[in-house]
Amino acid sequence: MARVTESEIAEVTLQIASNKDDGIATFRELKAKIPQYLPLSIHDKIKSRTRPGEEMWEQQIRNIKSHSSTEGNFIAEGYLQHVPGRGYRITQQGRERAAQR
Repeated sequence: MARVTESEIAEVTLQIASNKDDGIATFRELKAKIPQYLPLSIHDKIKSRTRPGEEMWEQQIRNIKSHSSTEGNFIAEGYLQHVPGRGYRITQQGRERAAQR
């Protein structure tokens, strides 16, 4: 089984945020809920060498912000906004995308 992609993590982040009254999916919440949405492989669960205490898939949550200027990234495309120290807020454009899924 292949590893989940950053795009798949971002898509689930969008879904989780769309179900919140304030539109914010916190980092803690994402770590708890993403495994309920995506099947994680043994490769996803390998401990990160660059982020102690995190598995590889958890690192991808923060990579959404790290890669925010990359085409196709959910922040770059206007679906999510980074909320420093908390997580991600869904935008109106993100709500429209989530509603189509």
